[in-house]
Amino acid sequence: MAQVKFFTPDSSWTWYATEFDGDDLFFGLVSGFVLELGYFSLSELESVRGPLGLPIERDLYFEPTTLRELKAYHDNTASR
Repeated sequence: MAQVKFFTPDSSWTWYATEFDGDDLFFGLVSGFVLELGYFSLSELESVRGPLGLPIERDLYFEPTTLRELKAYHDNTASR
């Protein structure tokens, strides 16, 4: 179950966190060049900027969602 969503407002990258170590490291689903499970750090998210220089944001309205639902959503979005 993804609990948190981060996204770049000026590109198509999205990070869904399913686990957090309480310090800096997340595990979850990343939608970038491909859709994959993996680790990403909070410090990295805070330092990255999109193509227009905008920082990564947390989606405050995101509702916890299963990884299966997120994969289906991104698979459908990519096929358009």
